[in-house]
Amino acid sequence: MTQQKQNHPVWNKGKLIGQKPPLKLQEIWGIRTRLEINHQHRDLAMFNLAIDSKLRCCDLVKLKVRDVMHGNTIQSRAMVMQQKTKRPVQFEITKNTRDALEVWIQKNGLGLNDYLFGSKVNPGDHISGRQYARIVDSWVALIGLDPADYGTHSMRRTKPTLIYKKTKNIRAVQLLLGHSNLESTVRYLGIETDDALEMAEQLEI
Repeated sequence: MTQQKQNHPVWNKGKLIGQKPPLKLQEIWGIRTRLEINHQHRDLAMFNLAIDSKLRCCDLVKLKVRDVMHGNTIQSRAMVMQQKTKRPVQFEITKNTRDALEVWIQKNGLGLNDYLFGSKVNPGDHISGRQYARIVDSWVALIGLDPADYGTHSMRRTKPTLIYKKTKNIRAVQLLLGHSNLESTVRYLGIETDDALEMAEQLEI
């Protein structure tokens, strides 16, 4: 038994294990354009909202129409209570996302108390985290990326990473992600490593 364990290869031997990478700006537009061309209204609304909201999978799938809409209008900002931290977090809803949500909600006649992204398997319930993960896989595959390299956290990390690279304002990113402390944000984005690599790349010896 001991000998078998010694000979059995370790699954992650030689592999780099860490955070799933965020999407780059051109990749965001690549996916968005293909979803629009394919008239995938649900996926377009979900993709745009995932990028804007920066929510964890467990919070995104549970969003209801009332979380983003007041009356007949999609709001430019929303606030939800995070399941993991039990802390509220605000997020912006950009025009592209508002337009996509409006089409999706009207097309399906969704009411304020309906889940934005309902389950086809369990009517009245929201899609599962597992289903959302499969949807994310299909998005990255649309533009030729390997789904194994990305995940639901790629969606959550994408906009904060772009914001940090443009502004270097880690405090703003912390607030947007709903983290309780700055150290969590630093670890989550891996920015110290990224910054060090960028400095190293700019130095010619």
